Amino acid sequence: MGQEIILEMNHISKSFPGVKALDDVSFHVRKGTVHALMGENGAGKSTLMKCLFGIYLPDDGEIILEGKKMDFHNPKDALNAGISMIHQELQPIPYRSIAENLWIGRYPMIKIANIPVMVDAKKMRDMSTDLLSRVRLNANPDTKLKDLSVSQIQSIEIAKAISYNAKIIIMDEPTSSLTQAEVTQLFEIINELRNQGVSIIYISHKMEEILRISDEVTIMRDGRYIGTYLSSELTMDLIITKMVGRELTNLYPPKNNVPGDVVFEVKNFTSPNPRSFKDVSFDLRRGEILGIGGLVGAQRTELVEGIFGIRASSFGEIKLHGKTLKINHPRDAIRKGISLLTEDRRGSGIFGVLSVRDNVSVASLDDYVDFHIKLNNRKLNALAEDNIRKLSIKTPSTKTKIQSLSGGNQQKVIISRWLARDPEIFILDEPTRGIDVGAKYEIYSIMVSLAKAGKSVIMISSEMPELLGMSDRILVMCEGKLSGIVEGKDANQEKIMELATKYM
Repeated sequence: MGQEIILEMNHISKSFPGVKALDDVSFHVRKGTVHALMGENGAGKSTLMKCLFGIYLPDDGEIILEGKKMDFHNPKDALNAGISMIHQELQPIPYRSIAENLWIGRYPMIKIANIPVMVDAKKMRDMSTDLLSRVRLNANPDTKLKDLSVSQIQSIEIAKAISYNAKIIIMDEPTSSLTQAEVTQLFEIINELRNQGVSIIYISHKMEEILRISDEVTIMRDGRYIGTYLSSELTMDLIITKMVGRELTNLYPPKNNVPGDVVFEVKNFTSPNPRSFKDVSFDLRRGEILGIGGLVGAQRTELVEGIFGIRASSFGEIKLHGKTLKINHPRDAIRKGISLLTEDRRGSGIFGVLSVRDNVSVASLDDYVDFHIKLNNRKLNALAEDNIRKLSIKTPSTKTKIQSLSGGNQQKVIISRWLARDPEIFILDEPTRGIDVGAKYEIYSIMVSLAKAGKSVIMISSEMPELLGMSDRILVMCEGKLSGIVEGKDANQEKIMELATKYM
């Protein structure tokens, strides 16, 4: 390729207690290109980017930007040098305006006698309007972020990155919460940035996107550099083989579960919020995987949170084995044998500052108390170690803080938390969002094993192949209402999309 190299990361190594996260990794990016960074969860992608962005200091190696050796001791150093990062887990300030979120820490000021005395609100709004137009977001700069969608907040993060006159923008799983139309718009923005000479480092597990948007792909495995390839030379099978070090002949495990009798029923379930779910009825069979599909805003998450007691429901009925359940709080659902893997694992799933052991056992502590006064640490350690082995969780030890694990391993820890409770109904909200193909297969295998053992699984997914590949039946929602249920053997993308866009 003809473009000059703008960034060199040479022989980067980084270790944490008990694990070597990066082992002699080199990574080069050309000017005005989209360079994808791929690998399984735990491969070291995020650690490498955090070394580039000044969050971590590498133990060995060098960073060269436009021919100059750089030492980034914090993100401010990286931003000043022209490197911006859009994190997978967006962290907006919800009760502040778009303009304030864009310019926080560097507000334009009105000066008197060269002394800043107050924020220049008009200038800040004008600059914000210009930035928003560059990312094709038609929004009032005074709008609070709490009133925006995830995709709009994503656009604001891109606008903020542009505002630093970034030469390199790191995008970590930027499409994990976007619809297909929003992904197309994001790619248009990326293409414009590329044409302006901006380099994009694009981290994603979605191989179709990688092959569609990137110029080059670097693949990592187990903290090591595997290789850099032209996107035009890659196929999905080749990417998978290089990522996981082995061939995956099928993306989904064989489904040998056989759905039985109805064990769980939801009737006329309605939210007190008139804009949320209304009059939803469905049943769930023993040993069944019931998929829930729909576009962003279809109220799928709100529905399962209502069932689990996170959200109040104004009326409706939930039955388990024909008996009506009264669920006012998640503890009521847990006691009745219902579990929920939440969509936002960082916000409402993990306890980041606690250990892997604590995160596995937190929902089952009552079962590990001796004489009603003391936790049995030996049994808790055994529980954690057993789940680490069964689910192939990559962690230095049971005492490691869960926040230091990769996203896929965090997800498996949360799944093991509910496995420890041995519930009858598993509700999984986007169980494979933001994790690699190898970890996805492992989670799919867990779901099939649960169904084969007679457990019942409800799975929300925004990925059409996942819905079609894993579901025995697919329930489709549109604007808060149930628009149809399709048998898995009869389901295809066209039927699901027709129901997802059909308001009843």
